[in-house]
Amino acid sequence: MKTLISAEQLAAELADRTDIRVIDVRWALGGPPGLGEYLAGHIPGAAYADLDTELASHGEPADGRHPLPSRETLQDAARCWGLNDGDTVVVYDGAGNLSAARAWWLLKDAGITDVLLLDGALPAWRAAGLPLVEGPEQITPGSITLSAGLMPVLDADGAAALASTGLLLDARAGARYRGEIEPIDPKAGHIPCARSAPTTENLAADGRFLSPTELRHRFEALGAGAGSAADSEQIGVYCGSGVTAAHEAVALVLAGYEPVLYPGSWSQWSNLPGRPVETGDAPA
Repeated sequence: MKTLISAEQLAAELADRTDIRVIDVRWALGGPPGLGEYLAGHIPGAAYADLDTELASHGEPADGRHPLPSRETLQDAARCWGLNDGDTVVVYDGAGNLSAARAWWLLKDAGITDVLLLDGALPAWRAAGLPLVEGPEQITPGSITLSAGLMPVLDADGAAALASTGLLLDARAGARYRGEIEPIDPKAGHIPCARSAPTTENLAADGRFLSPTELRHRFEALGAGAGSAADSEQIGVYCGSGVTAAHEAVALVLAGYEPVLYPGSWSQWSNLPGRPVETGDAPA
């Protein structure tokens, strides 16, 4: 099953098919919401997904900043986006798919088999000279029925264990991993034994994903296994709040691995009493 689609391929598919739904997931940490950017110009027919309210739930600090939404919340949102059973879904954001990957992961977790990321995101669509439209879309509500829990996840104990016995990747910027800065969470540093793997290094200069071979070499250098046996190796990923970790999961899938997400990520770990924190460049 494919994971990526090019702008040119998407344009051709939209011209020929009626069972493709496109979702705009523009979002930035700390806001403002991406709705204004969506209204100023989006792919024709695309629905807008609000990451903070539709692709996440909200709880106590110890739950993390972006807990996974309930099946009911995601299903209600998906129907508002016009999704029906059997649809192909294409998601994108404003740059690099760092937030759109959250929608990709959630929809795969919910049982939608054909979910694609627009490789290069909206800049690739613009670079191809394809049209944008302004204002809201008149979306006909869908009737999709979603499942839940089809993608593997880790809790804090599982993340700690995998970091010690296998490979746990920290998808945040290197400075946050090292504990040099922490702009939002209560503690600076990383989960002991986790390895730094910033999501931005999954992308080429044009915002498209590196090739599967390049991505595999990247993850091998971080400690992942090589060869056909690596295809079944489980690698854990986390970030600040479980959003950009989904982007790392996409990169791992492209490289042939089976990633497992720690949804609570650092925002949960740093709020849990007694959880150890490590700083510096290398894991213990």
